[in-house]
Amino acid sequence: MKYRGSCQCGKVAYEVDVEGGITEVMSCNCSMCSRRGSLLTFTPRSSFKLLRGEPDLTTYTFNKHAIQHRFCKHCGIQSFAWGTDPRGNEMAAINVRCLEDFDFEALPVKRVNGKAF
Repeated sequence: MKYRGSCQCGKVAYEVDVEGGITEVMSCNCSMCSRRGSLLTFTPRSSFKLLRGEPDLTTYTFNKHAIQHRFCKHCGIQSFAWGTDPRGNEMAAINVRCLEDFDFEALPVKRVNGKAF
């Protein structure tokens, strides 16, 4: 199922295809996610298409520098990130709070102990 998302100011926009649709979201308690309040879903990087805003993005990494947190330089919103799964596949982590017309509150939340990583 295809979804569209963006940052708050709209300079960064994207489209993402999640096979079978989004049926669950993840909440991580690491120092970054807990402060940001993201609810995440994951999809192969090849299923993500940036529609606009590459020059408007900046990247932040921390800890093991395994995830590239992508932020809009103007409004500061991180609506997605790049990383790899445990098998080495390139993945996109999507903050479902940034998807258009998406009822994330209706989905079950899987809690992940990111502090342990």
